[in-house]
Amino acid sequence: MLGLILTLAVQATASMALLALPMVAPAVGTTLGVSAVFVGYYISVAYIGAVLGSLAAGSLVPRWGAIRASQLGLLLIAAGLVLSSSAQLALMLAGALILGLGYGPITPASSHLLAQTSSPRHMALIFSLKQTGVPLGGMLASALVPLVAMRTDWQWAIGVVALACAACAIVAQPLRRGLDTGLAAPDTAGSPGILAPLRQVWAHRPLRSLAICSLLYSAVQVSLTTYTVTFLHAELGMTLVAAGLASSVCQLAGVVGRIGWGWVADRGLGALRTLALLGTLSLACSIVATLMPATISARALLVLLGAFGAAAIGWNGVYLAELARRAPQGMAGTITGGASAITFLGVVAGPPLFGLVSDLSGSYRAGFAMLALPLCWCVVRLFADSRRSRA
Repeated sequence: MLGLILTLAVQATASMALLALPMVAPAVGTTLGVSAVFVGYYISVAYIGAVLGSLAAGSLVPRWGAIRASQLGLLLIAAGLVLSSSAQLALMLAGALILGLGYGPITPASSHLLAQTSSPRHMALIFSLKQTGVPLGGMLASALVPLVAMRTDWQWAIGVVALACAACAIVAQPLRRGLDTGLAAPDTAGSPGILAPLRQVWAHRPLRSLAICSLLYSAVQVSLTTYTVTFLHAELGMTLVAAGLASSVCQLAGVVGRIGWGWVADRGLGALRTLALLGTLSLACSIVATLMPATISARALLVLLGAFGAAAIGWNGVYLAELARRAPQGMAGTITGGASAITFLGVVAGPPLFGLVSDLSGSYRAGFAMLALPLCWCVVRLFADSRRSRA
């Protein structure tokens, strides 16, 4: 239980940091004299750093321990936020990269710890509970950062989040002795290389299949959360305030979904079939979003957004638990590091591709239609893997 609480707190703090600057994007754009869409490039650079950080975590976590790796990640995130508050474009992008380098080890570290301390019967639920830290961090960012910025300025708001990251790293220190146990001995033959976790994932077909599906699912998830407000405003004529409130239904459903799907997977459906079911539900929602009339009722729209959020945001915990379950003994962090690097590539590529398709077609409906293609592939692949696993 202590490991779950700590990893949840670290995940929420790191997620809050990643989303801090987007919460004050208009003010940042005014200060820099650039468009607020600069935040899209900032996030892309951050996730490029996260890819590298995830790969590095593959060897760092087993050797240093999950808590020490998380502390290092949080301190790097804090340093990245300090640079991000500089109001100088080059330094801010460097800060985004450093922030991403710190964000990358967070998930592999937590998987390493939870795989050692969780009961196999409840692993999907425990991992899903930990993963609620991502939307909880988003809620914290949306509540805290604009409030501090309004009372001071956006740079002070970013600084407050940096202090929170450093404080979380300090609070974790007394717990390290009891949780960072069974550390791997240093490799006297030399480092296996930063790409070793990626090669280990790619060499095993079940892990490779899961990782590819996570890439596509993450692209769908971030495209949904990035463009929902714009879609509702541009295609359905909703005000920005109303669209924002409707979009929050997605996030809330994602929190509930992460817990609920973890329970479903543990209760007998299994991880692969649960993930396939979520892909099927996301596929149905993307088709409905493509075809729904502009006159759709508010109730039907909220049901659609809730279902879409529960499926497209709720898959992460089940996926991470299955990775940890399939990883060799003591290698959950390494395998998660390699797989997370693939997952983050979907985050980097998904929203720009969604935006490009929508821009070329003149409608965000085309973007949602595009999401159906990778979802179809994932559903077929996951059901096939589930049948093969049972056989």
